[in-house]
Amino acid sequence: MHNLKIRFWLVFGWLWISSAWAAEIEVEIDRNPVRLHESLQITFSAAETPDGSPDFSPLGADFEILNQQRSSNVSWVNGKISRSEQWVVTVMPKQAGEIAIPAIAFGSDLSKPAKVTVSDEPQTDTDNGNDEIFLRVEVSPETPYVQSQVLYTLKLYRRVQITQASLNEPEIKDALVEKLGEDSVYSTRINGMDYWVTERKYAIFPQQSGLFTVAPLTLTAEVLGSQSSQRPRFNGFFNRQITETRRVVSNAVTLNVLPVPANFTDPAWLSAQSLELKESWSAANLQTKVGEPLTRTITLTAKGATVGQLPELAGTATPAGIKSYPDQPTLKEEKPSDGVTAVREEKIAYIASQPGEFILPALNISWFNTQTQTIEVASLPEVKLTALAAGGAQAINPGARPQQSEPAAEAESSSLDSPPVWRALSAILALGWLTHVLWLYRRSGCRATPVSRQPGKQAMPDHAQSLKAACGNNDPQAAKQALLAWGKLDFGADNLSMLARYCPEPLSAEILSLNRYLYTGNQIGWDGRPLLEAFIKADKKATASSSAADDVLPPLYRL
Repeated sequence: MHNLKIRFWLVFGWLWISSAWAAEIEVEIDRNPVRLHESLQITFSAAETPDGSPDFSPLGADFEILNQQRSSNVSWVNGKISRSEQWVVTVMPKQAGEIAIPAIAFGSDLSKPAKVTVSDEPQTDTDNGNDEIFLRVEVSPETPYVQSQVLYTLKLYRRVQITQASLNEPEIKDALVEKLGEDSVYSTRINGMDYWVTERKYAIFPQQSGLFTVAPLTLTAEVLGSQSSQRPRFNGFFNRQITETRRVVSNAVTLNVLPVPANFTDPAWLSAQSLELKESWSAANLQTKVGEPLTRTITLTAKGATVGQLPELAGTATPAGIKSYPDQPTLKEEKPSDGVTAVREEKIAYIASQPGEFILPALNISWFNTQTQTIEVASLPEVKLTALAAGGAQAINPGARPQQSEPAAEAESSSLDSPPVWRALSAILALGWLTHVLWLYRRSGCRATPVSRQPGKQAMPDHAQSLKAACGNNDPQAAKQALLAWGKLDFGADNLSMLARYCPEPLSAEILSLNRYLYTGNQIGWDGRPLLEAFIKADKKATASSSAADDVLPPLYRL
């Protein structure tokens, strides 16, 4: 019985160690979903060398295995060797439906299972017939909202070998165009013929509502001629391949861009496929001491949006007794093949000048979900911060009546703290607190003015004169262009919503009003006088206070 127990624990320990040392093998599919008779690539990756060679035979049940490739990478960092292995298997589905990719055995190690959706919709092309090379363009959605993401997919189909080619980029008026990810190459069958397909994706963000046409793209390619296929490619050192030039044109696509929905009342329009708002604190208990910073990090992640569309996160309203010092925001964009993802991160330091409890208001961001076609609100609840006295005393509520100390406690405190020592300690703490506040103030001051101007430097009057003329003629488009020219020069702002954040009231409200007016698609009936008056008023205030240290708006163009 004793020997049986020993054997059991030995087997159990061996199994536990084997599972702990098992190599983790990730699985990635280059395209999902795919059509029947289209090839796809399945990539198996391992950060460590697996237990053995892979057995891909289980894939043969639902896929035709076309090709296998293996690559490895070895690096030496800080005296340690790291190895990564990768297997790329090109397959073609045998049937339609949701097909499971089984776990593949690498010796005793197993890869993770996966799934791929295969459509049985036939791939046909009546426009191009049986051409050896042609282009096709697809957009989704065809009826987007203004500033919403449109996926523009270009596919090059070919049955011939191309030696070199040139292709122009998609162009559309009043829109941002971003290339997504890397090109993908796969094979498909059309009208009973096999084609190689090179797929490239773009993200388009239309900035105005209305009908827009994306002009056709033109591909100029050098194709191997028929004579080249009948003889070796190279007949000598000085001979070269015989090619012929071919030019193919894609189809044009039309977008019907919708304005901002009437029920979206927030002045800052934001549309995305998904949106996430989260926060973290330097102290989990939300507790600090007077004069010491407590840092809050707020992160906004939006899929299907650009960083220029993301609003500011640090609120300016703080309760009495505490001040906020925002840091320069961190902006980042990721552009994989499924669309643009924008990230905005802001860090705010809060410093209390007195002990107590302080309530920071809730943060609410309204946005339009392009997937569900609904208006949603991303929120962070209100936060209660606790500030202790510099000596570590318990926090009190602001405005609360202080409690009288017990006589015994007073006597004990007097006996422990002599006046000279207390004065010296207070002076040191005050000096340290003042130095820290000045340091944070300078950091926040660096953020206040996005693009600084040399003192006394004469501003260029062209943009201001253009704005004056546009407002006098009640021309909203010309006013927009003049404001963007000024905003790009002074603030690096590339849209009206971003520019409004750097301007005081009522100029900020007038810029947002103009922006919303343009979204509706109206071109007549706009009155430019309120915008011009707000611009002149802000110019006078900024010029009068340009020498002040807390000036957050650089002097505008003098009219």
